[in-house]
Amino acid sequence: MKHRNSHFAVGYWSLIRHGRSTPDQCDIDPKALRRLLPFVFLLDARQPSFTYRLAGTTLCERYGGELRGKDFLSPWDPDSRARLSKLLRQALAESSPLCLNSLGATEDCRMVEIETVLMPITFGSHAPERFLGVAQVLSDVAPLLGRHISFERLVHASLIREGENKLDELPPSPPPPPPPNSGRRVLSRAPHLRLVVSRELKASGDDSMRCDVDFTAVIAAAGAAFACPEAAY
Repeated sequence: MKHRNSHFAVGYWSLIRHGRSTPDQCDIDPKALRRLLPFVFLLDARQPSFTYRLAGTTLCERYGGELRGKDFLSPWDPDSRARLSKLLRQALAESSPLCLNSLGATEDCRMVEIETVLMPITFGSHAPERFLGVAQVLSDVAPLLGRHISFERLVHASLIREGENKLDELPPSPPPPPPPNSGRRVLSRAPHLRLVVSRELKASGDDSMRCDVDFTAVIAAAGAAFACPEAAY
């Protein structure tokens, strides 16, 4: 995880579990997430699709309108949709938060880097059937001025698991830190949580799921995937 709000959200999710594998939606205090609310969303995972129950105002603006009732996977390219559907079900089954890094593109092929964390929660049930999510733009938001995200492509995905995982389950190297003069303050990870890559992702050998992501190459690939004549970042 790169953005401080992602660390804060996962830490809060872990805190309100109170010894359970996942918290319930009724445990969430909006006041505790006040500074995150414009970027917060809820997904319902009870159907084959993952449907927005609600979404913050900034997210709605960035995706071009009200998100409630829409499919979370609809803006993603076909390959990303297939991967995400499987990853989201895995996160629910393991009661583990999921961290996504993606590229979002506007209609005129301007791109931004996005980090999304999705944390399983129950809704008056024994098993998790919803996600509490937070989505943040990591790069300059200027490409989105007067525009909205029309397409999204998955670059990297990691499950956030309990700290007692063995070292051989960790990725080979941590994500690169932000540039020293970026002005972004990175918080420490929440206690007892560690970012790991699922065994399935490690076994796949797919470069698009690596931790040490070369975003320059990814942007060029995404430009081709989005049928952009020249990718703008």
